[in-house]
Amino acid sequence: MRDSRLDSFGLVVRLLVATALLIPLPLLGQKRVAVPRADGHTTPLLMYDAVTGSAGCAPLAIISHGAGGSEDGYRYLATAMSENGFTTVVMGHRESGLQALRRDMRTYGLKAGVRALVADPQAEQARLLDVSAALKWADAHCQAPFRVLLGHSMGSETVMLEAGARNIIGLSSPPAGENRFDAYVALSPEGPGIVFPEHAWHGIQKPLLVLTGTRDQALNGGPETRQIPWRDLPGDTAHKCQWMGVINGATHMNFAGTGLGANRVEPLVTETMASFLSGVRTGTCTLPNRRAGMTLNAK
Repeated sequence: MRDSRLDSFGLVVRLLVATALLIPLPLLGQKRVAVPRADGHTTPLLMYDAVTGSAGCAPLAIISHGAGGSEDGYRYLATAMSENGFTTVVMGHRESGLQALRRDMRTYGLKAGVRALVADPQAEQARLLDVSAALKWADAHCQAPFRVLLGHSMGSETVMLEAGARNIIGLSSPPAGENRFDAYVALSPEGPGIVFPEHAWHGIQKPLLVLTGTRDQALNGGPETRQIPWRDLPGDTAHKCQWMGVINGATHMNFAGTGLGANRVEPLVTETMASFLSGVRTGTCTLPNRRAGMTLNAK
């Protein structure tokens, strides 16, 4: 009998590859740039202007896509952050984009190929260099008063490594552990075993929001393993700015804005992010009113 988790995972990967081929049409306020990276390569960025906000430098949101993705994805996240007053930058991680994913899948097979890319220290180091390049470019244009790093799947791995999570793939600090953001958002984070050891997240002190779903299959274990990073966080006793939301029925690709049910999941994600970031910026991280289909906790 086939393992239903493998069937679900295969569907996730097929959706991921198909989504990466959908290049959205440009929207008003978008700008494409390629910025230099410290190792001589370039990082492609898709920037969304802040739609609302007062005069002066807007807060900054940088988004890190999952394995096989590109800067053209996560439009719902980028648009929501832009409409919430953030200058928003979606990075293109070429060393872990669609071509890299296809290469590893041809070499190792479906699930093992994704796992190989996610655990590739060179690919993750390149991602962290992309973060540095995006920050340098953004700071040269405007010194944002508040900065948040968001990531999904492999992008949440990048978020955790930047925030200071320990790893077992040999990445040193720098480029890991530079902790240059005021807040972090990790969508579908991976638990221990592939990139992170047990208790890898216990030293993260900054505000951090984890979002996952009851059908959010992981590479190493079931959906519940994606909750382990939040449970390992030390907590923020003063302001309760370390949150975890679990959305009933949400799949892995729903957080990327695709798949059946994404239209239900997206507003829960964006509204929770808005509440979290508003609380972090005011220093009062009170949980919002309960939303149907979602549990939300703080510590």
